Amino acid sequence: MHISLTAELESRVKAKVESGLYNNASEVIREALRFMDTHEDWIHEVKLARLREQLNVGTDQLDRGEGIAIESKSALDSLFNDIKF
Repeated sequence: MHISLTAELESRVKAKVESGLYNNASEVIREALRFMDTHEDWIHEVKLARLREQLNVGTDQLDRGEGIAIESKSALDSLFNDIKF
């Protein structure tokens, strides 16, 4: 497999090898990919935790009678359109 890197990335890979932490560029790339996989898993867990928190807040609000009734599909569509992501 061959990959193309920008000059800046190539320089960073070479610097890692020259530092003695890695024997070659392949080791640097493998380590970077392992880090990326771990990072993605962590981000996924953080997002799930935040979603669970938001669901708990919402169910608590419903339990206190603070919910709103949605009477039609158009009202639901309007509600979703108003949500800012």
